[in-house]
Amino acid sequence: MNKNLLRRALVVIAVAATIAVNTLANALPLNGLQTGQISDTFPVYFVPAGYVFSIWGLIYVGLIAYAIYQALPAQRENARVQGIAGWFLLGSAANIAWIFLWHYLLFPLTLVAMVVLLVALVAIYLRLDIGRANPPTPERWLVDLPFSIYLGWITVATVANVTAVLYDLGWNGFGVSDEAWLAIMLGVALVVAALMALTRRDVAYLLVLAWAFAGIGVKHAAVPTVAVAAWVATALALAMAAASGLAREPQASAPTAA
Repeated sequence: MNKNLLRRALVVIAVAATIAVNTLANALPLNGLQTGQISDTFPVYFVPAGYVFSIWGLIYVGLIAYAIYQALPAQRENARVQGIAGWFLLGSAANIAWIFLWHYLLFPLTLVAMVVLLVALVAIYLRLDIGRANPPTPERWLVDLPFSIYLGWITVATVANVTAVLYDLGWNGFGVSDEAWLAIMLGVALVVAALMALTRRDVAYLLVLAWAFAGIGVKHAAVPTVAVAAWVATALALAMAAASGLAREPQASAPTAA
């Protein structure tokens, strides 16, 4: 088996393993605990309502599409697609490790795994040059879009993971209220969103952030300051997504040079 074929096969196996571990973690459940059940033990504001986590279904569909696309014989010499395999395998290993660490309540180590996953996805995003490159339409839908969604969600998940770990370690927030910290974290996330809007015009990434922010507003509707901050962040993220979509439209409709 040559290296190219082995690499493509490993990507397919990594996707299958990631989905299997994440599914079985709740179906068994692993260590007798549901993933969401553990999240609910942390009284922190930067955690959205349970329905928001259904986005993993969309992420899994996207990863399956990517795995199939990169495995096609026609893509074996596609340097753009094949060049991200190593980073994807690293990210998949980190994703699986995070599940085990989370379910066995090793929270500080979950942050290490999450950061590795985030770094891997950022490397993939930059390697694909999403938002700037002009790949064929199938590649844009089956490779670029899945990784935009995946990175968007892991961006949010990393912040949530940090808040959970800090709570577990007993950090007092320097005396700043939880509501104020929530506003600060939303502000940081919006700065990241603005950078993505200005430099990449990545609508999918921005919509994922809006989805998560809205989930925070829904979950904490009983806390007015948190709900208002979350809904304002949602509106701003949606506005950036709309502006990014409008800015990309002329480029997408421009005639191809003969």
